Amino acid sequence: MRKVIGIIVALAVLLPVSVAAQKGPEQTWKGKISDSMCKDKHAGGEHEGKKMTDADCTRVCVKNGSKYVFVTEGKVYQLANQSSKTIASHAGEEVQLTGHLNADTITATKIVAAAKPAK
Repeated sequence: MRKVIGIIVALAVLLPVSVAAQKGPEQTWKGKISDSMCKDKHAGGEHEGKKMTDADCTRVCVKNGSKYVFVTEGKVYQLANQSSKTIASHAGEEVQLTGHLNADTITATKIVAAAKPAK
């Protein structure tokens, strides 16, 4: 019985450490919130020939079953927290995203609109 309790205690201590190690350190990237269908290409004729902004295109695609993604430097990352209202509010926008990377999936912790270049 003591052996079983010892194993349970050891697992209780090691499991959170293992999960934290898989999550990776918090990082920050600049890129765009898009959708899994269009990724970084939002063609004007994509949606029944209607001209749309990138934000409108992303919203339509997500409404039709696509997932939000983050595109930076030509790489497309999945976003783990799909139901985030913050992600939805920045659909189609250039942002600065902070979060944890695990393989090709980012769990976003903070998203802010990217600074506009000075004119």
